[in-house]
Amino acid sequence: MRKRRTVWTTVLGLALSAGVIASVLPAAEAEDPRTVVQQAVNAELTANREDHTLWKYVQREANGDSFLVVQTRYGSVKRHINEHGHPASAQTLAADDAYNSRFERDPSLQAKQRRDSQHDDKSATELLKQMPDAFVWKVEGETADGISMSYEPNTDFTPPSMESRVMSAMSGKMVVSKPAHRIKSFTGRLMEDVNIGWGLLARIRAGSNFDVQRREVAPGLWQITETHVHVDGHALFFKTIGQQQDEINSDFTIVPPATTLEQAVAMLQQPSAAGAPCCSAMKPR
Repeated sequence: MRKRRTVWTTVLGLALSAGVIASVLPAAEAEDPRTVVQQAVNAELTANREDHTLWKYVQREANGDSFLVVQTRYGSVKRHINEHGHPASAQTLAADDAYNSRFERDPSLQAKQRRDSQHDDKSATELLKQMPDAFVWKVEGETADGISMSYEPNTDFTPPSMESRVMSAMSGKMVVSKPAHRIKSFTGRLMEDVNIGWGLLARIRAGSNFDVQRREVAPGLWQITETHVHVDGHALFFKTIGQQQDEINSDFTIVPPATTLEQAVAMLQQPSAAGAPCCSAMKPR
């Protein structure tokens, strides 16, 4: 589970999680919004394909829970640091340890995690490729650090899948960093209800929104640092949806590629892990 979660982080986080620096747009092209978006999409797809960096990081949730997460090529494991703003209880830590021990020894649990990730990764890649055509883009501003853009649904775009039908109904903003030309932030809001299969397959209500923030956490390597997802409705065609999510990720450290699950579980139990701070004051957006 090297990549991550939820309707909109599935769309973005999985396809935007890696880190190869893209070439810089020529100045003459920088004013063309579709060109900016297309090159950013190309850069992210290339990065996602070529980067296989694994991470240890702290994951904080709005309810005061925080976790230490360790990724390996076999799967990801995590352990509480805090719960509801206080140090995790011995009972909670024991439950985490029991599950991680089981995960470490159970190939079926590892396979399920991989299948869910692969399903979401495939959907994310397809949706990312559609971004230049699915929306009408407009450059709102440009600085030395990035290009700010807004987008609205493109009425001439025919969504090829149920996922893209939901995604292409959003309006919002995107910031592309310079000079690396990486997607720095992506926000959106559904302006009207979307019903698929008479509401049986999906019913996403107007006002549903997402906010994904990304940063360069090591030279040339980008990760999602904030995720805020508030979806009012349901969709049966995603496997790993979290409809309400507020999460901050920080303290990224690269994990050696040869790290085993046994070693990852041991990292979670190191005394230094328990000392990681908790962002218990974070409030849902």
